[in-house]
Amino acid sequence: MNFLSLTNKITQNFAIIVISASIISIINPTLFIWFSGDFITYGLGFIMLSMGLSLKTSDFYQVFKTPTWALLGLSLQFTIMPFLGWLLADIFNLPTFFAVGLILVSCCPGGTASNVIAYLAKANLALSVCMTTFSTMGAIFLTPFLTSFLSGSYVDVSAWGLFYSTVQVVLIPVSIGLLINKYLPKKTSFFSSFSPALAVILIALIVASIIGQGKEIILSSGLKLLFSILILHVLGFTFGYFISNYLFKNQAVSRTISIEVGMQNSGLGVVLAQQNFTNPMAAIPAAISSLIHSIYGSIYVYVVNRK
Repeated sequence: MNFLSLTNKITQNFAIIVISASIISIINPTLFIWFSGDFITYGLGFIMLSMGLSLKTSDFYQVFKTPTWALLGLSLQFTIMPFLGWLLADIFNLPTFFAVGLILVSCCPGGTASNVIAYLAKANLALSVCMTTFSTMGAIFLTPFLTSFLSGSYVDVSAWGLFYSTVQVVLIPVSIGLLINKYLPKKTSFFSSFSPALAVILIALIVASIIGQGKEIILSSGLKLLFSILILHVLGFTFGYFISNYLFKNQAVSRTISIEVGMQNSGLGVVLAQQNFTNPMAAIPAAISSLIHSIYGSIYVYVVNRK
């Protein structure tokens, strides 16, 4: 097996890798909890840099031709998901730190994993990349605002602190990636051949680390949280698909919007929670979210490819 085949295998099996790392972390947390603090921040920064490196100006032209596709997807992502996060936190009466963490991850933009799933599910990859990009840019303002607004009944959230963190770990690395891709395309081509696989490994390390650190509290009181996250993502996929399919009658577009709405940038949620909340357990919902939507995404690919 050559290097390119290996990286493709890693990318295609990201759900299995994340699930395996999480299970191992529950059994033996010490294998992963070393990957914490600045490691997580820099790891997410690299993932965002990789996203920027994968983008070209031509990707944006695809969306501008039919802007209603992306506009609907972005509207659903920043309305349905935050509302569901708040509602489920209330219905399940989650502890404050879990409630705030769930609301935070539901207000996060789409992540790189959604682009992988869109590709494997034969969806509109250009639309997926653009929606991820635009939602990431929009998250610089919307994630802090929505989290602060919806979490008001639980805890005082600093919208400015979230904004500053989002600029650091999203805007700067994505912008650097775009510039490198534009002015050093040959370097980008080489780097892009293995960056998705490296991003999968980093996501697995981030998720496993957070789950390992919160092992005891997850096992003792995590069932309500688990069910709330399971419902959050399945409803995101479902609403995203049926609403877009009703309006556009386009399978590829409907699949893409479904994936983008149902899958959040949970890694960003982990970093924002760690940097802005005093209780480290606030990062647990985002870590579990990454695991859940990865499983849903792989099931989605399996179902679509059997048709």
